[in-house]
Amino acid sequence: MQALRNLLLKTADDALILGHRNSEWTGLGPILEEDIAFSSMAQDKIGHALALYTILHDQLGEPEPDHLAFRRPEKEFYCCHMVELPIGEYDFTTIRHFLFDHAELLRYDLFSNSAYGPLSALARKIKGELKYHVLHADSWVMRLSRGTDESYNRLQSALNNTYSLALGMFEIPDNEQELINDKIFSGENKLKSLWEEKVGDLAKKAGLEIPVVENKMAGFGGRKGHHTEFLHGILEEMTQVFKLEEKVEW
Repeated sequence: MQALRNLLLKTADDALILGHRNSEWTGLGPILEEDIAFSSMAQDKIGHALALYTILHDQLGEPEPDHLAFRRPEKEFYCCHMVELPIGEYDFTTIRHFLFDHAELLRYDLFSNSAYGPLSALARKIKGELKYHVLHADSWVMRLSRGTDESYNRLQSALNNTYSLALGMFEIPDNEQELINDKIFSGENKLKSLWEEKVGDLAKKAGLEIPVVENKMAGFGGRKGHHTEFLHGILEEMTQVFKLEEKVEW
């Protein structure tokens, strides 16, 4: 089913690209603990991507996971724009982490009730890891928002600049109704509603204001293969070693 294929691919691609972005903090974190935390979460996300690519290969006849991760052209990736951006300063990384990981945990909550067995089984398996990611994001949002005037202002500014991009996570595909009818996934609007309530409540506790978004489609396009200028660079970097000796046996 094409709709199921697209759902698995976009979820995997988000995790793969953000996992690689998070790995860029290794050795650069503000404190040693953050080097370890972001490296660990990066491994988790790339592992989640591998698990989804494996379902695509084993159950739906798609190419092997290495092919899906390293050989597809840019236009065949379906990640959202927000995960493609470079890590920037720690305020942006923290807000992206907060916005993305809450959406990801809620997405897997919905997946855990999916009528598609391989997806519901995977969701139940990895939700524990995602809960840790969310706890980590929340702790830093609270810590920085209650720190100094500078840390609060930088966090609010990052939220203002990133929130519209985050809405691209919920871009609705043309064939989504098939997934809803077959009880495979409750749909992006349902997920977005849950996410807005969750991050809105937490932002309020942190004293942050959710910005008013004028262009709600600013972050759209990734789900249809239209990407930012940054995806090409990270794909080139990710696939460097693989392309040197694609047929080598390690």
